[in-house]
Amino acid sequence: MSIAEPTLLLPEGFRERVIEMHGTRVLSVECDGLDAHALVDDPQVRAALLRELSQFGGVLIRGALPVGAAGFNAHAARFGKPLLSYEFGSTPRSQVEKGVYSSTEYPASQWIDQHNEQSYTLKWPSWIWFYCDIAAQQGGATPVADSREVWKRIDPALRRLFADKRVMYVRNYGTGLDLPWQKVFNTDRREVVEAFCADNQIQYEWGDDGEALRTKQVCQAELQHPQTGERVWFNQAHLFHVSSLPDDLRESLLDAFPEEELPRHAFFGDGTPIDDAMLAEIRDVYERTMLAFDWRAGDLMMLDNLLMSHGRAPFSGARRVLVAMA
Repeated sequence: MSIAEPTLLLPEGFRERVIEMHGTRVLSVECDGLDAHALVDDPQVRAALLRELSQFGGVLIRGALPVGAAGFNAHAARFGKPLLSYEFGSTPRSQVEKGVYSSTEYPASQWIDQHNEQSYTLKWPSWIWFYCDIAAQQGGATPVADSREVWKRIDPALRRLFADKRVMYVRNYGTGLDLPWQKVFNTDRREVVEAFCADNQIQYEWGDDGEALRTKQVCQAELQHPQTGERVWFNQAHLFHVSSLPDDLRESLLDAFPEEELPRHAFFGDGTPIDDAMLAEIRDVYERTMLAFDWRAGDLMMLDNLLMSHGRAPFSGARRVLVAMA
């Protein structure tokens, strides 16, 4: 499928250009101090933006008046799908408004690798929005990478191996080293957790103390996009696998836990180990496909969550980037 140049009929004062790097392209709609709602209020423009989203995978609105958390909620809701709560999460987040969350609360010094939101599950958001409320003093980009291009660049034999075996995600709660299960499942009731697991094909096992919980879920490695028909790389094996950790932390964890008891880990779907070199190759493909740009306060970005992965660069200074999903 070829990617055509955009031909949008935008409201007066808005203009378009394409940001491109390493085979990943984002449509940027730019203005100087106009109201972003004026862009998405028009149903024809909104429909055109969604068409471009299915081509590029990402649409950035830059230079508009800041909308704040409540305005961000209204902006995302204008696209017609109900905003989602953050269920079965893998990173710490706080709710800011209904349907609006902090993007992540990992320490500023940490790099968060590329990933499609909740691709470690069997249910995921179709769309994800980001809003830059406060831009970092330095760094703090949200790099994106075209999942179609990532799929194409991974060695075909490695792709087939992952597609055939799929990925098993193992999580151990109650170690004190990761999110507690009460935070991940948004409940302190074991029966609610068990019902969620049953509905989502997740194996679970409680520890004797009632605080320890182990879950296992086998999920896809790649997908076919339901609208465009294109193949996309869609998993988080490289993030969950212990090889994603710094060497000293990895060594200390493996000294303390058997691999299946690590706070989180990834295996092939049949339970066999994934070789470190395979995941290093996948990380390298992501790195060679990334597009990164500095946030500006007021920026709004919408991603097709299947077509585009995202990450986070380390930063200094205050940074507040909000997220909504549908």
